[in-house]
Amino acid sequence: MSTPVYVTTSLPYVNAAPHLGIALEFVLADTLARFHRLTGAPTRLQSGTDDNSLKNVLAAEREGIPTRTLVERNARAFERLLHRLDVQADGFIRTSCDPIHAEGVAALWRACEVRGDLYRRRYRGLYCVGCEQFYTPDELENGRCPEHGTPPETVEEENWFFRLSRYQGEVLRLLESGRLRVVPETRRREALAFVAGGLRDLSVSRAHERARGWGIPVPGDPEQVVYVWFDALANYITALGYPRRTAAYRTFWEQATTTHVIGKGILRFHAVYWPAILLSAGLPPPDRLLVHGYLQANGARLSKSSGNTADPGEAADHVGTEALRYWLLRALGRGEDADWTEARALDLRRAELSNELGNLLQRTVSLVRRGGGVVRPARADASLGATAAGLADRITSALDAELDPQAALTATWELVRGANRYANERQPWRLAGAERDGAVLSLAEALRVVSEALRPFLPRTADAIASQLGVPHAPGDWRAALEWDGRVAGATPGEPWQLFPRA
Repeated sequence: MSTPVYVTTSLPYVNAAPHLGIALEFVLADTLARFHRLTGAPTRLQSGTDDNSLKNVLAAEREGIPTRTLVERNARAFERLLHRLDVQADGFIRTSCDPIHAEGVAALWRACEVRGDLYRRRYRGLYCVGCEQFYTPDELENGRCPEHGTPPETVEEENWFFRLSRYQGEVLRLLESGRLRVVPETRRREALAFVAGGLRDLSVSRAHERARGWGIPVPGDPEQVVYVWFDALANYITALGYPRRTAAYRTFWEQATTTHVIGKGILRFHAVYWPAILLSAGLPPPDRLLVHGYLQANGARLSKSSGNTADPGEAADHVGTEALRYWLLRALGRGEDADWTEARALDLRRAELSNELGNLLQRTVSLVRRGGGVVRPARADASLGATAAGLADRITSALDAELDPQAALTATWELVRGANRYANERQPWRLAGAERDGAVLSLAEALRVVSEALRPFLPRTADAIASQLGVPHAPGDWRAALEWDGRVAGATPGEPWQLFPRA
């Protein structure tokens, strides 16, 4: 049996409606999960919302509404976005109202407490509400938060602290050994540098009064609420039933390969704080972090706090869900930032989805229809088959080993472009007899392989191509389905139509 796979998104704050940045993360995580399901591995994709943030409280105060009203309204918008993007999440947790989550956070706290890793002391520091974290003066840029560009506020209060410093050596070994793998390498080096610089104990609670009473109470201390990051990180295991050793917890935490898909701004929370908390509690750390860059507009990061946003629902309406998924996966390299404009997304749709993939489908199906409507058995062309050879291995390497959807799409597009070149060079519409049949079969087989290769990325497009070819996808051995074997012979394609009409 294949090793189970657990893929998670981070939990976005719900101080405002979702923007396109979280759509990137949702689609990345969904692509990885879809790939593993196709390979037959037991797979779970987990998402949700981070409701217990001071940011949410302050946003509700600005609107003059109860905090619970605001978080419920915005959390629903994030959940709707998953469906809008065709993301197949197996679980969606809300940290403010899921009873097993509050129980699990309390259990995790007590496990760290039993270990002697929690203590209470007075603290004065520079706090960024946007990040929900304290900064030291040397971490600021010109006195401002490096993430949000805002001056932090000075906070002095008595909090509970976690002995993060105790786990410096163990976390360093996790990162150096690759037991906790961080992709891309630049982010691994960033995490290593942070740990090597010395870990200071971490404040893991907030005064009940400053939190306006919103959040999960610290076990045994009603004057404090659990720090939102200690709370939110715990979702990865509470969503599986922790503290109970449920079947889901055993399968997808104790036995699985775990992959957290996160933005670069929350690297230290996942690469340093989270593993340390788990080690303290006697629980296994995660296996992999896929750290993506930021989406920008006009050169500035998309952010709910700054108001520089792009509505993902509108983007999907204007560009198309499949084309939006494609742009998000294709435009952002490994951990790099990308500047969003609707025009760029439409240009990519026109250039690659319409002019290359759509054109290949239309010309192939038209050739079949003009030749009697059936893909006749023939000798497929070895040169085009060579282009398709090893595609399953390249996609598997890109998605499983390298966590790089862009590389997997690049490999797939080599076949799309190879098939179009083949059509231009062979001109099967000028051929006759067995020679024509072999050329048409080769184009149809290339498209069938492409449709299978696209299933993790563009599921609707994959189904549409297979349906047009008359060879609908049958669940089974996905790697075998990517092999070039002429199985479209005898198929009866439908009437030609445009897969991605030119906008």
